[in-house]
Amino acid sequence: MQNDIDRAAEISSSIPNQLKQWQVYLNCLALSAFEEWLEERAESLTIHLDKCTILQPALAYFINGVANLQVGEFKVCLIATGSLSDEMVSLPRVVVDLPEFIPHFYVLVEVLEEQQTANVYAFLSYCELMKTLYVTSLQSDGNYQLPISCFDNNSDRLLLYLRCLEVSAISLPAIPKNRTEILASVQNQLLELLPELRTPERELSEVLTWEQATAVFTNPELLNWVYTSQQKNHPPVSAFLRDLIKLITEPAVNAGRWLGNELDELAQGLSWVLLPSFVSASGMRPMRSPEEEFEVITAQLRQRGLEIPIQARGAYQDILLAGIPLRIYAVTWHLLGESEQREWSLLLILGAPALSSLPSDIKLRVSDQTGILDELGLNAESEDSYIFTRVVGNWDEKFLVSVSLMDGVETTLPPFAFDLGR
Repeated sequence: MQNDIDRAAEISSSIPNQLKQWQVYLNCLALSAFEEWLEERAESLTIHLDKCTILQPALAYFINGVANLQVGEFKVCLIATGSLSDEMVSLPRVVVDLPEFIPHFYVLVEVLEEQQTANVYAFLSYCELMKTLYVTSLQSDGNYQLPISCFDNNSDRLLLYLRCLEVSAISLPAIPKNRTEILASVQNQLLELLPELRTPERELSEVLTWEQATAVFTNPELLNWVYTSQQKNHPPVSAFLRDLIKLITEPAVNAGRWLGNELDELAQGLSWVLLPSFVSASGMRPMRSPEEEFEVITAQLRQRGLEIPIQARGAYQDILLAGIPLRIYAVTWHLLGESEQREWSLLLILGAPALSSLPSDIKLRVSDQTGILDELGLNAESEDSYIFTRVVGNWDEKFLVSVSLMDGVETTLPPFAFDLGR
């Protein structure tokens, strides 16, 4: 039991809201008690914690329960309580109305922390819950209130179902395939409302409608943004929010296709132009084309120690920002390191046609789904007529590039992705 208490204390200690720390602590103890209960009474049943919400900080913080717990072929959600004296049980709406978190069985676990005991008390199947809600639908503050009498207190029957019932006997709703479109439809509202959740005292249900909350809960990166923004002493992250939503919702240019001397349809539609294969620059010469300009820039970068492998491929695009002509080069290659982890590199160079001067207040920003990776302007100590940065990510990571001026004028390119398979 002491090991379970230590694990619960460790997980809950990272929660920024002290009131929620206690509930997460109880949820962890409920999970330990349920694992021990199954081990003692049904060794043949295997528990999988891969997707369990209590082990994912943002989900543990915002979902008052232990969802996505896999027992054999069944999904289980544990509802922990410190006392069963109340006649009503509170079920988070997330685990009732969002298919990503709906279980086959809701299991009520009484946790008596002072006595260091826990009791797997009762359960309710999803189909029985739907019947109950059809008759008695009590919903408030993002939770459903159910009489405890709705739960079956014969835990042996739950074991029987987990062992012998066909998983198809309890039909769960399918996960909608339009989650990204739902987020896109409310993105402007979220850009305005989500910064209000910067303090741990604010609940999602106090700020967001259910449709807006659905978009947050079903996009893990967005939920992580809200969770991270509530951490103590965390720097402001509002500037990153717009980038994050674009990374999630907008189609990406597949830079991986460039290695095969191809542009995908999105890149073609945006007037990206593929550059020739890399060759050593032949020194300074009159610049009459973007390709020749690019040779000069990459030669200078190599002199500074930036290695660009010969198999790298790049493309460029001309853009206008507040009437100022700009040219952005993007170069990509895949990295083959000692580890088996597949990574790719993206080199970005922002300049102007004919290597003319950039505005002194121009900024180049690069973000991924974890935060702003780089934001830089012209180096006042150098004579460069361009800005460059290089980022590295796994093959499933995307990067978003924005160019801005100090007066708030900004343009953002569609995300860059890397997929050699399509």
